[in-house]
Amino acid sequence: MSRPSPHPITRKDLDRLAIPAIISGIAEPVISLVDTAFVGRLGTADLAAVGIASSFFLLVVWVLAQTRSAVLSVVARYWGEKRLDEIKGLVPIAVWMNFALGFVFFALTNAFSPAIFKLYNAEGEVLEKAVAYYHIRSFGHPVVLATFALTGAFRGIQNLSWSMWISLIGAVVNLALNPLLIFGWGPITGMGIAGSAWASFIAQLVMFGVALVVLRTRTPFAILPRSWRHPELLGLWLLSGNLFARTIALNACYYLGNRFATGYGQAHIGAHSIAMQIWLFSAFFIDGYAAAGSVLAGRLNGERNWRDLYRVSWQVVRVSILIGALLGAVYTLGYPWIGGMFTKDPQVLDLFNAVFWVVVLTQPVNAVAFAFDGIYKGLGNGRILRNVLLASTFGVFVPVILLTDHLGWELFAVWTAFLLWMVARGGQLALAFNKHYGAHARH
Repeated sequence: MSRPSPHPITRKDLDRLAIPAIISGIAEPVISLVDTAFVGRLGTADLAAVGIASSFFLLVVWVLAQTRSAVLSVVARYWGEKRLDEIKGLVPIAVWMNFALGFVFFALTNAFSPAIFKLYNAEGEVLEKAVAYYHIRSFGHPVVLATFALTGAFRGIQNLSWSMWISLIGAVVNLALNPLLIFGWGPITGMGIAGSAWASFIAQLVMFGVALVVLRTRTPFAILPRSWRHPELLGLWLLSGNLFARTIALNACYYLGNRFATGYGQAHIGAHSIAMQIWLFSAFFIDGYAAAGSVLAGRLNGERNWRDLYRVSWQVVRVSILIGALLGAVYTLGYPWIGGMFTKDPQVLDLFNAVFWVVVLTQPVNAVAFAFDGIYKGLGNGRILRNVLLASTFGVFVPVILLTDHLGWELFAVWTAFLLWMVARGGQLALAFNKHYGAHARH
């Protein structure tokens, strides 16, 4: 039975959460975009190396950072049930487990990075530079994952502004340090792509430090756990496990895209790297309303308010589609100039401009999938997200990219697979949500 809220959620409430989430969400892709833009001035091999290494760094982060969504879901549910004091001990456990997990993967991926990047078809100068960049950038794994757990708790208590300011500070630090450390200035000697990696790592350290200050001064949570046991810990890790499996499937697509693009040649991976950085930036931008939907879905789930849950969720979807369409329009207007912001290599620019229209076309399509991803994360339903990603990846993306590659479509093969993959993800989630929660809302 749905419990009506005495204060129904309005569009203003949604915007209040979504706008900070948009700004917060684009911080990591902005850092990668800034790296790509500055490194692109060094040469095509540097651009390709940073594109591969950054993609793998984000792959590891996304696979391992699913505890943020799990923490958000649990904290938001307890917030809605007005029982927040009962999970004070859970948040510090999640933070330190994330830190430890990040350290393990830092050590493993650093040791095996040459073999890893060879799987991307990187070789010669590109392989050497990708390994050098990643050896530095990978120091960020523990602090990024710990920061994600902290911001998941902040979002669970319905505050996305703190994450926004943390992200803005990190982006500004990265923007200031990139040209200084890459090209040098005065007594500082330029370090090339190594300087870009150091700039990113320092920015992530600053973000982690600010998040710790916010946790200590603005929340009821501590940074050191009194006990490593908690009744919700098993549920947290089961949800994280489902999201982990989902993200493995998701990143299998990113890996295959990079692998195929690298196999077509250095200019192709350069063009694909630019297109993918823009695609990821858009994904995080659109994901702002999905994050708001996640926060509100968790709270409404705790309140057992199915009517508002159904109404607000579809509102999130509609606004996300509008944002995706507007991004597509902006990219269309900027089509002649966007590639030139990242490289001056005419071959890379020709390849990028030839395929970028597919990236533009994906924007409103992506919005549906991202919106429902956020809603189901807030509801704590990792199983459906896992199943949809597995079905879409192995039932759509893999066969499409193999077929179109066989037909000789090259970068069009990669981006056609991404487009149809997103159609499959969004369609399945929309149908499942309408079937289950539509029925709940009517009772």
